[in-house]
Amino acid sequence: MRRIEQPGPAVAPRVQWVECHGRRFEMPLAAGLPLLEAIRRGFAAAGFTSGVLRVDGLALGPFAYVMPALARDREHAAFYSETFRPSGITRIETGVMTFGLRDGAPFFHCHALWTEAGGKRSGGHVLPDETVLAEPITLEAVGLDGAGFIAEPDAETNFKLFGPVRAEFLGTCFEGRFFALRVRPNVDLAEALEGFCAERGMKRAVIHGGVGSTIGARFDDGRAVQNFATEVAVRSGLIEGGRCVEIDVALVDFTGAMAQGKLTRGDNPVLMTFELVLEAR
Repeated sequence: MRRIEQPGPAVAPRVQWVECHGRRFEMPLAAGLPLLEAIRRGFAAAGFTSGVLRVDGLALGPFAYVMPALARDREHAAFYSETFRPSGITRIETGVMTFGLRDGAPFFHCHALWTEAGGKRSGGHVLPDETVLAEPITLEAVGLDGAGFIAEPDAETNFKLFGPVRAEFLGTCFEGRFFALRVRPNVDLAEALEGFCAERGMKRAVIHGGVGSTIGARFDDGRAVQNFATEVAVRSGLIEGGRCVEIDVALVDFTGAMAQGKLTRGDNPVLMTFELVLEAR
């Protein structure tokens, strides 16, 4: 399996997780607010401080983003590009977001594909502090109770990355069995999720959210992304009967090339990180 050497030592366990309560809900967002503040208000109104959501259909302007890029030094295995700020309104085609805390303040991690005002299609990592919601919209979200995503320094990759941590139960919901997860580098995404579910006797689990990176990509129809630095968003995912029957993703690599499709089981190792929520059903 493909592997990229990270600057720091590998940390065990390779799947970081917290079991929690969760609830699926619709999140209405008002136009004119910075996207980060709009999302914060949306989760707060439902009684949550952390969660994941789909961002399909967002209209953004001003808008700022970065793409994956080759490392600038030996301190990282890969890095980010310069910041891009397309003019006009950018419309998200497909994407997902993890919402939590960084340095004690609200923050999000969002990967998406979109179309810019001039018709250019692109994708990458949406910057929270420079992006404004241009039109009202209602999004599908999952709020977490008893767990949260917090960005902390990661010695293995030398980045500050979201990971699940235990949190005080707020009593806002109880809707099934949920798990907040982070999969670490050089672990196949599907096999990690299959093993996680098997260890907990979960015969069926649905993926919510799903923001991360893989070492290139291999799709079940035979297509391959060779460039190793990608930014990935999970469009849908299902583990059933001990197998990942679907991890459908959208991604962009460091050349700007985009791809969408279902990942091949056993041939898609994580590059830096992959955070997501599993709901047992």
